[in-house]
Amino acid sequence: MKRVFKRFSLGVLALVPLLLAFGCGKNSAQAAKTTTVKIGIMSSDERIWQPIAQKLQHQNINLKLVEFSDYNQPNKALTDHQLDLNSFQHYDFLDSWNKSHHTNIVAIGETYMPRGFMYSQKIKAVSQIKSGDKIAISNDPTNEGHGLNVLQQAGLIKIKADVKLPTVNDITANPKKIKIIEMEAPQTARALGNVTAALVGNDIAADAGLTAKQVIFKEKIDARSKRSINIIAANRADKNNKVYQKVVKAYQTEATAKLIQKVYKGTAFGVWTLKGA
Repeated sequence: MKRVFKRFSLGVLALVPLLLAFGCGKNSAQAAKTTTVKIGIMSSDERIWQPIAQKLQHQNINLKLVEFSDYNQPNKALTDHQLDLNSFQHYDFLDSWNKSHHTNIVAIGETYMPRGFMYSQKIKAVSQIKSGDKIAISNDPTNEGHGLNVLQQAGLIKIKADVKLPTVNDITANPKKIKIIEMEAPQTARALGNVTAALVGNDIAADAGLTAKQVIFKEKIDARSKRSINIIAANRADKNNKVYQKVVKAYQTEATAKLIQKVYKGTAFGVWTLKGA
């Protein structure tokens, strides 16, 4: 009986290295399955994307956030395959970029829509804007057209109907002869002491501590403003990539929608939560 037990013990001991080797092999195989996805974002959106990256780790996706401060870089990096995805632009910006750069970048999912807010430290309503007053707007392609659309909604100007990304050159009517001051986006909040009003981006307004009490006009959602929905983009060849679709799904959650509301203080919303808004 002792000999049988001894043989059994020796047999089990002999299996231990094999079991350990199998276990290590399994862990190695699991590690090998981890997919790294590089996504280009604006630095202000890092607060939104960081929790999503952490969540995706449980799906064996290593989402690497590559931050930019220049709107002209993320699409170039995507087409050069330095990135797998990017998330910084709206539909109009993408259409204009593809046309002027002969690229094939497509939207694979929608993120949030920043509502245009006009702020002032001097007046309480748009009706108080007088002839010749100065209004500051961002001068970059992503935000300039959006800002002009908000000014049109407010009844201050009219712009050409057939232009996707209007500039000040596309203004067809300016009855109050307001002076539109174009500047770098981060400067719009700082300019409030020197202008009558300013169109300030949601991320910049949040960082500057601007409040709802300073808002004199809030953008209404219409067919044109929906072109300002921000997107997750990929090269056309990767449109149906299953891993990239998991990134979209991880973004479009109730937790992300709440975070967008918190970070941007109600000036932006997750579009997947308000279809038809």
